[in-house]
Amino acid sequence: MAEVHQPHASHPAVENPAASHEESDVNIRAVLGFAVALIAVAIVVHVLVWVLFRFFEARAARPTTVEYPLAVQQENRLPPEPRLQTNPREDLRELRESEEQTLTTYGWVDRNGGVVRIPIDEAMRLTIARGLPSRQERK
Repeated sequence: MAEVHQPHASHPAVENPAASHEESDVNIRAVLGFAVALIAVAIVVHVLVWVLFRFFEARAARPTTVEYPLAVQQENRLPPEPRLQTNPREDLRELRESEEQTLTTYGWVDRNGGVVRIPIDEAMRLTIARGLPSRQERK
């Protein structure tokens, strides 16, 4: 029959004084001491950060003095042209309304020079009725 193979069971224990092994396990006291120290340092850091944030919050809440006293008088002063559009759709609507009014109403362009503005439909009708000016043919 087949024998069960047990490789180390038949050999006697070998004694070698040069070979050794660790006699004790991990130092639990040192590991726990390190963990406690790490937690204590983390708590101290968290408390210091909390105190620092409270300090910054109090400093930000304090009223500050105005560095430029002349700037206080000019708070509502607008910047020079061209300015950014705050409502471009409204600006475009107003532009189109003013252009539409210019193209569809009568008005003076230069009162002293006698130049008037007429609606574009009327101007086209008059141009067709009168004809466009042309050069005279040379002889």
